[in-house]
Amino acid sequence: MEQQATDFIIATRSALDQASALAVQYSFSILGAIILLIVGWVAASLISRWAYEGISRVRGIDETLARFFTNVVRYAMLVLVFVTVLGQFGVQTASIIATLGAAGLAVGLALQGTLQNIAAGIMLLVLRPFRVGEYIETSSVSGTVLEIGLFATELRTGDGLYRLAPNSTLWNTPITNYSRQPTRQNEVKINITHQEDLDLAMETLMKLATADKRVLKTPAPSVFIDSLSDSAVSVTLRYWASTGDWWGLSRDMIKRVKLAFDKRGEAGDAPAEVSNAPVSEPAPEEAQARVSARKRTPKASPQTQP
Repeated sequence: MEQQATDFIIATRSALDQASALAVQYSFSILGAIILLIVGWVAASLISRWAYEGISRVRGIDETLARFFTNVVRYAMLVLVFVTVLGQFGVQTASIIATLGAAGLAVGLALQGTLQNIAAGIMLLVLRPFRVGEYIETSSVSGTVLEIGLFATELRTGDGLYRLAPNSTLWNTPITNYSRQPTRQNEVKINITHQEDLDLAMETLMKLATADKRVLKTPAPSVFIDSLSDSAVSVTLRYWASTGDWWGLSRDMIKRVKLAFDKRGEAGDAPAEVSNAPVSEPAPEEAQARVSARKRTPKASPQTQP
């Protein structure tokens, strides 16, 4: 019994001596790791803040994109700090980096579609084919842009529905932006018979255009013969208007042309057939989306189409 007690005491002292030696050996490593973690955390926060301020000063960089790049810088620094701390304890950092690389590759393959949306979101935020508040149309979706995210874009349709479109579907298809340009063109076509007074019809159309203050003087409105057929002459009124006035003016102009030529029909001439140029167009409240957003774009006088 005495021998067993002696052996136990000796084993206990040996274990305590080894523990003391390990504590002395790794105490500085532990202290250094703690200090490195604190300094790395603070440095990552400061550098990410400086990066955000610097990126935000770049003209044309969206807020979402600036925050994305800032988070990339921050988490990259935190990963570097974590790997450095593990190196303080003798862990082979090369194997850790290789493991992280393999894990990143596996995650990338598993989230291939999501990463494609992120890449498309970055391109949309950099090139900015549309902004928040603008009305857009693609082959698969249309509506007013509510928010542009890294994964998807939120839109509100003309009938008030919420629609979420993945960024890859917007990036890989042609986009029509109804709100980007400050001015837009419209056409109103009428068909009159060969017996009617052509000059009077063209004069009537021009008076209707010049009488409305919403019709721009530059480029000036024009009236011309569009086509001829055996039974009628097609006359076109072409005019320009600001994008905010386009929808209401186009509908008002159709009504005025119809009423004007109906009066001529009552006077003895056959009433003309009135038609508007076929245009895919949003609802009135969507057509007037955020003219203030377009004020940042210099206004250039558009050229009339041939």
